Amino acid sequence: MTESAPTLKDLTSRGLVYAPGVWDGLTARLADQAGFSALCASGFAVSAALGLPDAELYTMTENLNAVRTIRESSKLPLVADIDTGYGNAVNAARTASKFVSAGVQGMFMEDQVSPKSCPICVGEPVDLIDVAEATGKIHAVRDSIPDDVLLIARTDSRGDDAIRRAQAYVEAGADMIMPVTKTFETIEEWERCHQEVGVPLMATLTASTWTERDFTPEVLDRIGVRLALLPTQVLMAATGAAQEALRRLARGEAPAAVSADALSHHDFVNLIGFPEVEAKQRKYLPAESNR
Repeated sequence: MTESAPTLKDLTSRGLVYAPGVWDGLTARLADQAGFSALCASGFAVSAALGLPDAELYTMTENLNAVRTIRESSKLPLVADIDTGYGNAVNAARTASKFVSAGVQGMFMEDQVSPKSCPICVGEPVDLIDVAEATGKIHAVRDSIPDDVLLIARTDSRGDDAIRRAQAYVEAGADMIMPVTKTFETIEEWERCHQEVGVPLMATLTASTWTERDFTPEVLDRIGVRLALLPTQVLMAATGAAQEALRRLARGEAPAAVSADALSHHDFVNLIGFPEVEAKQRKYLPAESNR
């Protein structure tokens, strides 16, 4: 009998898990091949892939389609960003059910007013819904998804209010709490949050933020983080490389010179899965079809 693969809940119960932000089939395949044990469907990156800022401009269906594409390319445990749940408690419950059907093993939902905004991209403070509404949404989502799917409640509040909200969110059914990079200003505050809410934390090590710089594996263990997202590193690296290649081509540089500094065609063909497709063609198609 084949042993089933560990779920995201299993993995985070055993220790710290890093999950890179992916947004399509290619990035999911690359992260899988790199050796990660879990993935994050980054809302910031999904939005950017549509040419949009992270301001909840895309629809639930567009986000869900991105998640389905990611799942088609990798079977690694996936945590998804469901933003504000796209409405009230009833809307959020339906959203959560749809994402579970798409194969996610964890999801995080925030307490901002919809449409939300990425807190590190806009002026502050961002507007939050009241605690009663937020806990109602968490309760509704918890009741709509299986027990083995991680429900992570994000708060964009600050300081003591963030801890009070986190405690209420755990009472409503959250398995983890996700402070954002601006929720607390020190490692000690993160540690206090973990101690007072009594559940593991999820952290976003967003590129160019203090958490990316200061949250070493030792610090993450100390403050009770079991799931650490790398939501924008791959996006920034890919964007920078594409931007530079396009600038060189637009300036009239020889395409062969630009290609020489990039991944080779042969290597790309291999990583994208052409050998596997050809093997299936040889196995299943008539011989004359493979000529």
